[in-house]
Amino acid sequence: MPEVHYSRFSSKAAEVPFAVFKELFHVLVQKCNREVRRKLAFPKELLLIDSTTLTVGKPRPPWAPYYGERAGVKLHVAFKAETEQPLQVEETVGSKHDGPVSDSFTHASFILVMDRAYGKLERLDRFKQEGQSFVVRLRDNVHLEKPKVLRRQSLADSSVLRDITCQLGTLQCRSEKRHRVVIFRDFEGREIRVVTDLMHVTAEQIAQMYKARWQIEVFFRWIKQHMNLTTLFGTTENAVYGQLCSALMVYVLLKWSFDAVSSGMPRHAKLTFVHFSRLFLLRKLPVEWKIRIDRLFQTYTSLRVI
Repeated sequence: MPEVHYSRFSSKAAEVPFAVFKELFHVLVQKCNREVRRKLAFPKELLLIDSTTLTVGKPRPPWAPYYGERAGVKLHVAFKAETEQPLQVEETVGSKHDGPVSDSFTHASFILVMDRAYGKLERLDRFKQEGQSFVVRLRDNVHLEKPKVLRRQSLADSSVLRDITCQLGTLQCRSEKRHRVVIFRDFEGREIRVVTDLMHVTAEQIAQMYKARWQIEVFFRWIKQHMNLTTLFGTTENAVYGQLCSALMVYVLLKWSFDAVSSGMPRHAKLTFVHFSRLFLLRKLPVEWKIRIDRLFQTYTSLRVI
């Protein structure tokens, strides 16, 4: 492959509207987001909502001040738990609060799973009114008003501590509707309180839904570790956001390729996605994987047939 000078990347990155990269990203998502068999008997598929902030030192980029002398941009992501693929992405400066952006991620066919930053009481009431299913972690200082214990079968190995319905907040700021709250311990023994509109699943399933959030955290870690986003090709919005969208496209294509060839791989050659992606980027894949990847790319020579 011929060598391309950094300055050429930099000038081109500043010229091309990042909306082009974003549109291409969403085209890839639609074509590569294959449905898979459900592993858990949830009433709907889980959509994990979260954000991650990418920071760089002064003076790059000057239009996105974050804190001190650092600048930052934020990726807000809706991530499908069952396919481990992003469904929708919004980009903002790092100082933008998560809550308002999340309103663009509502999907009635999914259960939204979100952390404390998204737990505004008015939003929870609105979700329930509109029929948007959700599992959202509550802030530790949210008061549980007039709790009523729900009947549930006690399981010896359950991490669930309480299962109640209640109003949320104090007299000065309280939810209009009663909500179900499940309190459980996470993998590290910490007490977690989540609020949900789901009334016909067990408290243990509610806890499982929230614990699935680790998948989007792994995704963010992968993006930061493998895509070298602290080395920017430019400082304009087009350059920075275009580079972020390009990194997301790399993830989508790698994950799709991994899912397409990993099934039926001999036991001695099996790899995790993290190991596969690292070896792929280093061009050090085992021969079994190289053969299958080559066949895959020969079959899908155009995005139109993915």
